[in-house]
Amino acid sequence: MNKALRVAIRLVASVALVAAIIFVYLRIAPANSVTVALTLVLAILGIAARWGFAESIAASIAGVLGLDYFFIPPIGEFTVSDPENWVALAVFLITAVTASELSVRARRRAAETIARRQEVERLYTLGQALLLSGSVRTAARDVVNSIIRTFEIPGAVFFNQLTDEFFRSDMRGAISDEHLRQVAETGEPLIDANLQIAIVPIRLGGQSTGSLGFVGCTLSTAALNALAYLVAIGIERAKTIEETNRAEAARQSEVLKATLLDALAHDLKTPLTSIKGAVTHLLAKPRDAEELELLTIANEEADRLNRLVVEVLEMARIEASKLHPDRAPHNIMDIVQATLKAQEESLKGRRIELRVPASLPAADVDFEFIEQVLKQLLDNAINYSPPGAPLIISAETEGERIVVSVADEGKGIPVDEQSRIFDKFYRGRAWREKVLGTGLGLSIAKGIVEAHGGKIWVTSTPGKGSVFSFAVPKFKGELVS
Repeated sequence: MNKALRVAIRLVASVALVAAIIFVYLRIAPANSVTVALTLVLAILGIAARWGFAESIAASIAGVLGLDYFFIPPIGEFTVSDPENWVALAVFLITAVTASELSVRARRRAAETIARRQEVERLYTLGQALLLSGSVRTAARDVVNSIIRTFEIPGAVFFNQLTDEFFRSDMRGAISDEHLRQVAETGEPLIDANLQIAIVPIRLGGQSTGSLGFVGCTLSTAALNALAYLVAIGIERAKTIEETNRAEAARQSEVLKATLLDALAHDLKTPLTSIKGAVTHLLAKPRDAEELELLTIANEEADRLNRLVVEVLEMARIEASKLHPDRAPHNIMDIVQATLKAQEESLKGRRIELRVPASLPAADVDFEFIEQVLKQLLDNAINYSPPGAPLIISAETEGERIVVSVADEGKGIPVDEQSRIFDKFYRGRAWREKVLGTGLGLSIAKGIVEAHGGKIWVTSTPGKGSVFSFAVPKFKGELVS
């Protein structure tokens, strides 16, 4: 049954109800005009409350005509002889119409209140559903299904701007992808009452994450905005949980790797110490040339394996955040000289130029750790520059920091590799087969420097050499002599 037919039936029923009241007072229970008028007003109020204003107006007009014709002299005519009766009829009509209007307004407000309450309850239900979603994709899919189920609408679509994905119910293209993208980009809602289509942007903290479209939606603008905000919070929550889970998984993976490396290094250190002791003992005795050569090779390889174990142990300590420098004021020149003495064998044939001012203030560092960093940078310069090429060790003050640098005249580092040179196990493409190593040295140096609250970096021009620098805090207290 269409709307026009329903309205026509209600109009006829309203007039019929007035006629029935008049018939009762005429034929069954005779009464005066005042009683009839009051009864008609009550009936008109009921019609207004039940059906609406148009029906109550029709009943009011029918009531005035019925009162005039059947109860106000002259009876049986649509005329009024007494002016007071005109006033009575006018008051009746005004009262009926006003009461109808008030009744309709009260009914409308009650309906709106119920609708708002239902919207709030549905928003609460949707919020609970979103809290159960795990990943962003699951949350986006749940948004569409939950909205359709909770708000009882024909269709919905969610556009995730971050991944450029569309999550739809079966709507047969009622809302285009272009409109969804447009609303997400502009932040302006698109509502078409004729087509019963609404698209609202999903924004949180001023950042757009997508848009939400509805088909056959009768929700208020306030409810649409609240729904969009709720969805934004749900998606952001799912995103946060997803990132937290990934970070925790990565952290646990790093802890596991560090633990395994630490255990492996300790297991290797004991037999290496025994091998080194045995080989050293054998080398101390007279040997023929062939035996001496084999023992020397074994001794050198034991040293190399020992260095590898030490690097793995240091890396494990750094990754487990167990590196705690014993910081104290130290002269950088003292650390440089100690490093050069320890590297005396590998530096044979190299010209070392020192540019460390005598007036340089003390650094707030762990002596042995910074010596290890400097040793690593010198090893790196030796391995990646031509034999006999000079090396420059310099130091200077920059604000509250002391910057130490080691410069070489090697082939330099390609630009695309400079950002990765301090990564674990990373080794330059051009040198992987030419220079032995694990790729841990620079990563360990980086961890030691950062444990001091400093930073390490490289500047390099391919073909012209490299400069490795690190900055450590300057000692701020007073030295005790």
